[in-house]
Amino acid sequence: MSDHVYKVVELVGSSADSIEDAIQTAIKRADQTLRNLRWFEVVQTRGHVENGEVRHYQVVLKAGFTLEAGG
Repeated sequence: MSDHVYKVVELVGSSADSIEDAIQTAIKRADQTLRNLRWFEVVQTRGHVENGEVRHYQVVLKAGFTLEAGG
């Protein structure tokens, strides 16, 4: 097994549907521009309340991706 070095970035995903959808939104978008995305950690969850009902979910994620080997 080879050693890995990860770069960690912070992402914020949002959704009107669910926390899970907010996570998927952030990961899918990050995957469009980051190579070698490997893991994530939810570090904060929050939402917007309107008239006593949850209207919007937001999550803050730390996402890690492996760095490519240097030349």
